[in-house]
Amino acid sequence: MMAATKRIALGVTTTALVAVLAGCSGAGPGGSAEGGAGAEKGAHGAKENAPAAPPKGAVKLIGDGSTAFTGVQPKVKAAKRLAPGQKPPQFVVFSWDGAGEDSQKLFSHFRGVGKKYNATMTYFLSGVYLLPESKRDLYNPPQHAPGRSDIGFNDTEGIRDTLSEVRAAWKDGNEIGTHFNGHFCGKDGGVGTWSVEEWKSEIEQAKAFVKSWKSNAPELKGEAPLPFDYDKELIGARTPCLEGQKNMVAAARTMGFRYDSSGVGNQVWPKKKGGVWDIPLQLVPMPGRAFETLSMDYNFLVNQSGTTTQGDPSQHEFWGNQMRDGLLQAFDRSYNGNRAPLIIGNHFESWNGGTYMRAIEETIAKVCTKEDVRCVSFRQLTDWLDAQDPDALSKLSKLGVGQAPKTGWPTYLGAQAAAAPSAGKQDSKD
Repeated sequence: MMAATKRIALGVTTTALVAVLAGCSGAGPGGSAEGGAGAEKGAHGAKENAPAAPPKGAVKLIGDGSTAFTGVQPKVKAAKRLAPGQKPPQFVVFSWDGAGEDSQKLFSHFRGVGKKYNATMTYFLSGVYLLPESKRDLYNPPQHAPGRSDIGFNDTEGIRDTLSEVRAAWKDGNEIGTHFNGHFCGKDGGVGTWSVEEWKSEIEQAKAFVKSWKSNAPELKGEAPLPFDYDKELIGARTPCLEGQKNMVAAARTMGFRYDSSGVGNQVWPKKKGGVWDIPLQLVPMPGRAFETLSMDYNFLVNQSGTTTQGDPSQHEFWGNQMRDGLLQAFDRSYNGNRAPLIIGNHFESWNGGTYMRAIEETIAKVCTKEDVRCVSFRQLTDWLDAQDPDALSKLSKLGVGQAPKTGWPTYLGAQAAAAPSAGKQDSKD
């Protein structure tokens, strides 16, 4: 990936929360620093009518054939309501901002890691990763000139490789969310300054580029469609730099979104905010330091090597171990405490020699193999939350960081209603 942008890095001392603005890469494979116009200027979108279920084994193309309805997503099961007194499973969500496949092949690598350890994940795709450089003027970013993008665009091979991974990821049971498009941060036209209507435009364009890549890259018309209806698949997001959440959610909740992961929070159970589930990144231990940092690779980096992504090579192993151990400590205090879902964010980057990719892979191997642990996507977690008794969720939300019920789980959740019919989807560990 290329082109640097900005992301919030957090450290928490014993007395204060310290926010540091610094750069994070979010550019797509093969992209440039400028780019694209919007759906209103000619991006070809899919038809809005929901397709009927096709015959078994059939594919029902949508719009120009960039996407298709192929039936229920494979390798997921229906979410189930907790039985009275049942201890909640330990959910862990691994998510990837601006997911795309480039020469580093990290998308395909971690898709393989997920299959190895029975972990499904959320891939927040940036719409401009499916828009060729030659069609950049199809993107009309809010508060910027048409054809502008801080993360560039893509070339034919980059689009083909990204499509291949998105297609396979969904078939593996993973979720395809959105990281929107141009990744604009800061005060000068950044996403934090966008209105609700501007966010609606950005969301529509992100969807349009996914739904119309065959029209925008005609040389790829022979490629297989993405095997899902993106209007129905897209139910959540993370904003660039964690900025603009309020207005984005106000727009997104009218467009089928069910959750958002753009906030900063603690390791406690999610609640709804603005009509959608607020499932933020979390403050987690940073071993050896007197503060906690955000559960994202970039935030560990900023607290280790500052704004440089190529810090002292002699420290790479230590830095990776520090991130891994911090995430494992965060896992342990949820697993042995309130069972709040652990939310982890990442980028497909080789910062500081790839040490954060190693830390994530070792974390996945360690936690996703434990008893009663479900490494799932945000969609699967959201389905589970929606299937639960509201009284039980209210009780869970009263537990603090690392706090297990003093009376034990059977007593604490014993008064909830009897199990209800299954709803939504859940992973194969259900």
